Amino acid sequence: QVQLVESGGGLVQAGGSLRLSCAASGRTFRIYAMGWFRQAPGKEREFVAGISWSGVNTRHADSVKGRFTISRDNAKNTVYLQLNSLKPEDTAVYYCAAGVAYYSDYSERAAYDYWGQGTQVTVSS
Repeated sequence: QVQLVESGGGLVQAGGSLRLSCAASGRTFRIYAMGWFRQAPGKEREFVAGISWSGVNTRHADSVKGRFTISRDNAKNTVYLQLNSLKPEDTAVYYCAAGVAYYSDYSERAAYDYWGQGTQVTVSS
C-alpha cells in the first residue's frame, strides 16, 4: 500500500502563488510515476501534471503550462506542484496520485492506483 497526504492549499488572490506538497509513505519503492489532478465543482477530475518517480520525465496540461511546475524530492518521498499566476478558473480540489506500474499515458486517471484526500485551492478575482 501507498499512502499520500497533500498539503499547501488555501485561498489566494488572482496572480498569486501556492505550493502544494504530496508526501508518500508505505511501499514507495513500488511507485512508477506520480501526478496531480484537480476537480472543480460540477466538473470532471482533470489532469494537471505528472512526473516519473526518477523525476526525469514531466508533463503538464496545456491549461497550466508556463504557470505550474511539478517536481519531486527523492529524499523526502515528496512531490510538489508550484502554482504561479493563479486564475479564478484554477479553483478546485487538487489531488495527488501515484501509479505503481508502467502506463502508456500518465495524463489518464487509469494510470494511477493510489489517491490522496485532496487539498482545496481557491483563487479570488
